[in-house]
Amino acid sequence: MNPLNITLRDTAAGPVLHVAGELDYAHAATLRHQVDQLVLKPDQWLVIDLSGLEFCDSSGITALLAARQHAHTAGADIALAAVPAKTMRVLTIVGLDRIFTIRPAADTV
Repeated sequence: MNPLNITLRDTAAGPVLHVAGELDYAHAATLRHQVDQLVLKPDQWLVIDLSGLEFCDSSGITALLAARQHAHTAGADIALAAVPAKTMRVLTIVGLDRIFTIRPAADTV
């Protein structure tokens, strides 16, 4: 079991959160808290870079949906970047690939 590690990088387009490790029931609240602390401005992008994600369960998916809601409430947009194949498969099965902007890398927003 790998703990969740989240790092924040500010860019001209908006914040980028790099998520590494396991986004599961034990760690999803950490991502939610980190996102809730972000002050987003209208027309910014919140990018969640999942290139280091090793595992994501339903609690992790719920945390990503909460991040989407946080961004949209602020008038910002959200993109998931470098989504691992297993997580992308889950997003596609449940139709979330149609509500999230998906990018191949964090710098392609």
